[in-house]
Amino acid sequence: MKTQLDELTSSLLKQLQNLNKEVEQQEVGRVLTVGDGIVTADGLDGVVSGELVVFPNGTEGMVLNLETNAVGIILLEEDGDIKEGVLVRRTGKVTSVGVGDALLGRVVNPLGMPIDGLGEIKHTKFRAIERVAPGVMERKSVSNPLQTGIKAIDAMIPIGRGQRELIIGDRQTGKTSIAVDAIINQKGQNMYCVYVAIGQKNANITQLYHTLEAAGAMEYTVILTAGASELSPLQYIAPYAGCSIAEEWMEQGKDVLIVYDDLTKHAISYRTISLLLRRPPGREAYPGDVFYLHSRLLERAGRLNEEKGGGSITALPIIETQAGDISAFIPTNVISITDGQIFLQTDLFNAGQRPAIATGLSVSRVGGSAQKAIIKKLSGTLKIELAQYFELQSFSQFGSSVDDYTKSILNRGRKIQDLLKQQNNNPLSMVEQVFILFAIKEAYIDKIPDVLIFDFEKSLLDFAKVNSADLCNKIIDNPELTDEIKIEIAATLDAFMEIFSLKITNLDN
Repeated sequence: MKTQLDELTSSLLKQLQNLNKEVEQQEVGRVLTVGDGIVTADGLDGVVSGELVVFPNGTEGMVLNLETNAVGIILLEEDGDIKEGVLVRRTGKVTSVGVGDALLGRVVNPLGMPIDGLGEIKHTKFRAIERVAPGVMERKSVSNPLQTGIKAIDAMIPIGRGQRELIIGDRQTGKTSIAVDAIINQKGQNMYCVYVAIGQKNANITQLYHTLEAAGAMEYTVILTAGASELSPLQYIAPYAGCSIAEEWMEQGKDVLIVYDDLTKHAISYRTISLLLRRPPGREAYPGDVFYLHSRLLERAGRLNEEKGGGSITALPIIETQAGDISAFIPTNVISITDGQIFLQTDLFNAGQRPAIATGLSVSRVGGSAQKAIIKKLSGTLKIELAQYFELQSFSQFGSSVDDYTKSILNRGRKIQDLLKQQNNNPLSMVEQVFILFAIKEAYIDKIPDVLIFDFEKSLLDFAKVNSADLCNKIIDNPELTDEIKIEIAATLDAFMEIFSLKITNLDN
């Protein structure tokens, strides 16, 4: 008996000596309730807000509510067979997304997983989706222009690299078209682009992908989407994940353009989550921190100083209004956060003005400091002329006749409006805009009949490409309106007008 006891003791001692002293400890909790993509659990006393937690079936969730006796978790996948009483485990990691050049040309979900059927993306680096924005001392003032290729914007509402410019308007007024044209125009401009789609139909995303692919823009673009059929938590984290992808390139010293389409649906998804988490509702049922929702996102855009690499994120958030009401809760919030807005008006859109930009309500708070010098000089009086045109137009509707001076202003304003029209997916280069703006400023368009305005624009640009290639290169190399450049542009337009005057004569006959 003693021999057997000695052998047993010896065996146990050996096992204890070989036992790994580093025992893995895991903090687990238990599910209390589950439903509508929201889980409440207790027992996770050390968990932090934004931390990733895992359920036994592999489903991931993010902690959002920290209460006295329980935590609120939003599910990032369908809940599957999660039931009351199931264990939930902490991971010790905050919710992150894969970043890097491997994402270029791809369509991914807010977790960085591909949904385009083009194979797996092997991520080598991850970034937390939530991050504190760079401080004031790490930033630099916005001075480099971001050319959108849209005449009305580049001339009157200029956007700079590192700016936050809101695109706002009613449904179906061309908000997304402006953002897409801006992305297409970045080809060859040393710019990365991130398009974040929130709550949109999959058919719209497919169409957008093919549009960008046909224009060669997917080479420098990543589309991140949380569709209308996705869970509200995925729509909620989508813009933050997109911003983290952009920040990776910004911190490498590169320039990034990010589009949030749109933040109205983002606010609605957050309101849905908050109500399910039983957070107190406030105005229009939004929780009290809905301003912080967008401010902490848009503050991450900006231009870093040279010590930080000099990179930038330019943000184009989109907001949908109801019946043109820009004084509603969410629109006023985002207007107060951004550095200007491009307001699209339904009446202008229905009247055939595309893009339907209301120049009186649109503004860039960076202004001419983020504009090419030659464009700035040529477009200096454009906004004032249009304002005068709209004012006289409204008054002339009440009178049976107008004097010659008023008639000349109305005729000129109408032609300027027509010249500012632009087709979708057809951005213009800076040089092309210079010739058009010069023709406006120096009154060449005053001699053109209304019916020939579009023909005048197309013919002028074709003529300049063929006959003034050296001048075009000079403007690209030195975008200043020097006396020499001014004389050469005028000579080009004079030569063109001699040819185009034949069309005017034929029209009169």
